[in-house]
Amino acid sequence: MFCKQCGKPIDDGQDLCEDCKAANANQNTANNQQYSQPQNNNVNYNNYNNNNNNNSNGKSKIAAGLLGIFLGAFGVHNFYLGYTGKAVAQLLITILSCGFLAFASSLWGLIEGILILTGSINTDAQGNPLRD
Repeated sequence: MFCKQCGKPIDDGQDLCEDCKAANANQNTANNQQYSQPQNNNVNYNNYNNNNNNNSNGKSKIAAGLLGIFLGAFGVHNFYLGYTGKAVAQLLITILSCGFLAFASSLWGLIEGILILTGSINTDAQGNPLRD
């Protein structure tokens, strides 16, 4: 058996761990396993990288806005920003109507392109800010 406090092996008959003097919670009962492993709850946060503060990897606001203005009928700007649901809707409106409703999705893309360039839409689908 192992001590729950320090993880050192202890004898089954011991009540106290010799190293940390913690009471052994693993008494010989029918419900306990014969051997239990110590829990390691230490988490290494040294390699954690928060990219929200580093804006160098963000999507370009200018590229997204221009894609919305010129290719908005096909939803290219929404694909670029990660809004795939809106992008597929714009693409399907244009394709399935054989171009008859392309003006509607083009107007939609034009408005979103202008909103992106003016800063009203300033994040991508993951919530990362757009870079200039």
